[in-house]
Amino acid sequence: MKDTYYLSIDLGATSGRTIVATYNGERISMRELTRFETIQIHDKRHIYWDFGHLYDEILAALRKVRAEGIELTSIGIDTWGCDVTLFGNGKPIAQPFCYRDPHTDGAMERYFAECMPKQELYERTGIQFMPFNTLFQLYTILGAKSKEQKASPLRGGLVGSILFMPDALVYMLTGEAVCERTVASTSQMFNPRTGDLDAKILQSIGLKREHFGRLVNPGEQVGVLSPHIQEQTGLGAVPVVAVGSHDTASAVAAVPAEDANFAYLSCGTWSLLGIESPTPIINDESLRHNFTNEGGLDGTVRFLKNITGLWLLEGCRKEWAEEGQPVPADVNELNALCLVSTCQSLINPDDQRFAHPESMTSAIRDYLSETGQPLPQSPADYVRIIFRSLAHRYAEVVNILRSIAPVDIRRLHVIGGGSQNEYLMRFTADALQMPVIAGPQEGTALGNALVQVRAAGLIGSLSEMRAVAAKSVSLRSY
Repeated sequence: MKDTYYLSIDLGATSGRTIVATYNGERISMRELTRFETIQIHDKRHIYWDFGHLYDEILAALRKVRAEGIELTSIGIDTWGCDVTLFGNGKPIAQPFCYRDPHTDGAMERYFAECMPKQELYERTGIQFMPFNTLFQLYTILGAKSKEQKASPLRGGLVGSILFMPDALVYMLTGEAVCERTVASTSQMFNPRTGDLDAKILQSIGLKREHFGRLVNPGEQVGVLSPHIQEQTGLGAVPVVAVGSHDTASAVAAVPAEDANFAYLSCGTWSLLGIESPTPIINDESLRHNFTNEGGLDGTVRFLKNITGLWLLEGCRKEWAEEGQPVPADVNELNALCLVSTCQSLINPDDQRFAHPESMTSAIRDYLSETGQPLPQSPADYVRIIFRSLAHRYAEVVNILRSIAPVDIRRLHVIGGGSQNEYLMRFTADALQMPVIAGPQEGTALGNALVQVRAAGLIGSLSEMRAVAAKSVSLRSY
């Protein structure tokens, strides 16, 4: 068959990339078109995303597509979850808060006291409690019901005035305000049983369903590039497809699994570890262990736990660079330092002190001091502590999954950039005592492209998508 071309716009918390995916009827090949920093704006009080920068980088990529004469079949956008952009009169009215901003500190407890009990909220959503969930962000932005109900311009009920990050960018390209299911499911406002945003939860913070766009599923065409964007880029009316707009949903779609007996780990700044379930798993045990039920392709549920990931090392590495520490600039050489160290100390990666510390190395030392463990004496010690602690945490979560999930977990598929970290993968295989299959590295972009190919009618089922993924990448087993 004739080659077809797709643009995967994959935005992560530290960097974004646009990738041209080519499908030849059997496999997908991918070529990076552009790469750019995902910029955070820090003022004296808050951390925001530079939304205009993201939009400009997408336009630049589209212009490059035109300059290279690529005939796109479609475009898809995925990003991280939870964060939203607020719109008024068709334009962003403020920079979106970054999920690492501390403005939601304490918001969960205030919400439970003023709006809805914790147990009922979990029963309605099945979502892991984290302070940056969209519900608590909006609760904070809008002001507690009893205090600042009149403060928000959103109280007027403007249609499509709150859009999740990927939906906001899709809106900027097409003029269509949508609410894609997988990213909406991360919000702690989505009811997996009804399949839409929960009216009672929205009402608890003074919002209505009309504040959000129409619900769409992965694989639906949202619209085409608007006349304005066509003029800006030189492209025609290229379709824009809703992919698994939450990046983990796209990544899980690209897991090259042969059957259902696996757990997956999307490994990067965050570690997202879970299984694919046909139905939500919402019970006392899932609540006790704080597991989450997020949307996947074809109505599946990503039953998983968010674990702080390589953010720990990123924080240390930034400090070492600022201090002029003699550590390798090459990431592989830096990772290899874990073999130089013999330090046996462990941290809990999910301890709240590691969420947004002023100093990551100090936070690690404080944790170890409080738990009576030896302190790191060198960067090598920090690297080893982080890798072993992550592997230990992965093993804990897999054991919990085995006790409450209806899947016979026989292997772990690792996708994302962390899958290329052979030291972390070896520690993980040792901790789990089962096979770890690493790859693809660009799983999110590949899953994004696979959904677009299926939307074009060239692939059928999810299992067929995964068979194509397996043919398209090189895997490494540990």
